[in-house]
Amino acid sequence: MRIVIPARDLKKAAGVKEVIQKESPNSEIIIFETDMSSFVSVKRFCSGFLALGLPLNILINNAGIYSQKLEFSEDKIEMTIATNYLGHYLMTELLLEKMIETAEQTGIQGRIINLSSVIHSWVKRDTFCLQKMLSPKNYDGTRAYSQSKLANILHVKEIARQLRARNARVTINAVHPGIVKTGILRASYKGFLTDSLYFIASKLLKSTSQGASTTCYVALSQQIEGVSGKYFADCNESKCSTLANDESEAQKLWMQTHALMQRYLYLPAA
Repeated sequence: MRIVIPARDLKKAAGVKEVIQKESPNSEIIIFETDMSSFVSVKRFCSGFLALGLPLNILINNAGIYSQKLEFSEDKIEMTIATNYLGHYLMTELLLEKMIETAEQTGIQGRIINLSSVIHSWVKRDTFCLQKMLSPKNYDGTRAYSQSKLANILHVKEIARQLRARNARVTINAVHPGIVKTGILRASYKGFLTDSLYFIASKLLKSTSQGASTTCYVALSQQIEGVSGKYFADCNESKCSTLANDESEAQKLWMQTHALMQRYLYLPAA
C-alpha cells in the first residue's frame, strides 16, 4: 500500500509513519501538511497530490473535531462544520475525477468512506440548516458535532447518486466507528466527567484499532463490492435516521455547499 496522509500536526504524522513502516517495511507513506478546516489548505493538498501523478483507489474522510466553545476557521466558518464536513466535501470534489480515472484505468473499484457517528440521529429536521451552522447564534458543541455527522451521511447519499448516474466504478459509504478512545471523546467529556470516571468509562470503549476496523472493512472487503450510499457500524450495514436517508435533503445540502465553495474559491472577490 501507498498511504498519503494530509496531517495538521507533522510531528504526530511522522510518528504514525514510523509505526506503519516498522510493521510494514515495504509501505510508502507520503505526508502533506493540511488543515481540513481551511479551504485554501485543502485545495493546496489536492493540487500537491494530483501533481504527483499517482493513482487514487481509496479516499477516507477521517478528520474530526469536537469543540465545546464556539470557534471559527480562517474562512470565518464555525470550526466543527468546517473541519468535519466542508473540508471533506471539498477534498472529495477535487479528487473525484482522479478516482474515477484510476478505476477506469485499473479495473479496480474505487471507494470513498466518510466517517460519521450514531449521534447523527439526534438532529431534528427543523434544526438542520447549513446557513445557521456556518455561524450559529446559540452554539452547542454536541449539536454542532451531530449536525456535521449528519451532513457526512447526506454527502454520501448524494455523491452515491451522482456516481451511479455516471456509471462510475467508484462507491461511497458512511461509517460509524463506535465510541473510540480518542482526543475527540476526551474533549467532549471535559468538564462533565472527573478524570477517574473517564478512566473507568474508557475501559468500556473501543481502542483506536478497534474503531478503525469498520473503516478498513468498508475500504477493503470484497463482500461489499459495488455497495454504495450505505451506512455501516461494527462491520455490518446498519440503519441511519430518516433524515439521513432523505435524498432531496441530500441533494439540497450538496447544492448549497457547492454554492458556498464557489463563493470562497472560484468567484472573484467583490
